[in-house]
Amino acid sequence: MHIAIAGNIGSGKTTLTRLLAKRYGWTPRFEPVDNNPYLADFYADMKRWAFNTQIYFLNKRFKEVVEISQSSETIIQDRTIFEDARIFAPNLHAQGMMSDRDFENYTDLFELMISLVKLPDLMIYIRSTIPTLVAQIQKRGREYEQGIRIDYLEGLGRRYEEWISTYKGNLIIVDGDTVKFGESAEDLQKVTDMIDAKLFGLFPMEG
Repeated sequence: MHIAIAGNIGSGKTTLTRLLAKRYGWTPRFEPVDNNPYLADFYADMKRWAFNTQIYFLNKRFKEVVEISQSSETIIQDRTIFEDARIFAPNLHAQGMMSDRDFENYTDLFELMISLVKLPDLMIYIRSTIPTLVAQIQKRGREYEQGIRIDYLEGLGRRYEEWISTYKGNLIIVDGDTVKFGESAEDLQKVTDMIDAKLFGLFPMEG
């Protein structure tokens, strides 16, 4: 199976990926953030580096999806190819950080790629408000993320909600503001109860 976790920057995707991989014995695939040679430049000058950064992510994510489709393991993936194309690139384009020409080129490439792969067996979306995201971004302390603008996060948040509202696959929504799965075993259980019900047809325990 292919399980995917989606959510805005700082929503807790990597934490939840790690916890669920351990809980179910799934193989984790983490987002290639720290190895992206464009990311620090991108946060310093988004308009100059937006296209390069998004193409890098799209390339890596497509390779990952192909590898997942060929694997016999159950893999849980931290962020998906859909988020790159439906959220991050359109947000950059709308904010004037990516030109029409670059965005059309990017979109054509994505549409070709996506015609060759299928939706994950389960998508887990972590829905978080801006204050929660900001607190978690500050807490993890990645230097290049400290200059992220609030309006950038807000734009991403709106696009996540638009995308999720029309998502056609198997979906679970986790409230990242109130369900502190990284801090509470009880809250993590709430998430796994939902997963069990979706994947295995089990009803969550009462109480």
